[in-house]
Amino acid sequence: MALSQHDLLRLLESLRSTDGLELVREVAQRLLQELIEAEATARIGAEWGEQAETRTAYRNGHREKTVTTQAGDLELAIPKLRAGSFFPSLLERRRRID
Repeated sequence: MALSQHDLLRLLESLRSTDGLELVREVAQRLLQELIEAEATARIGAEWGEQAETRTAYRNGHREKTVTTQAGDLELAIPKLRAGSFFPSLLERRRRID
């Protein structure tokens, strides 16, 4: 069922409120974090703690990265590798996401 223009305007206003904006920020942060973890898993060749013959590296914790978006600052955890380096292709170094 389609929403009327009045309903859409009310929804937009509720999203602009602090609660709505916080919800958007949390969803964006969760989505970006999941994509980063999936890319790291693909690069390593194995899930967290999984023993696999295709494994090319091992995780060694995370480092914090603050990403500024229109929804506000997002705190992301970038996986570190024991050997080599990893930076998600989703993000650009020292850049803002719009």
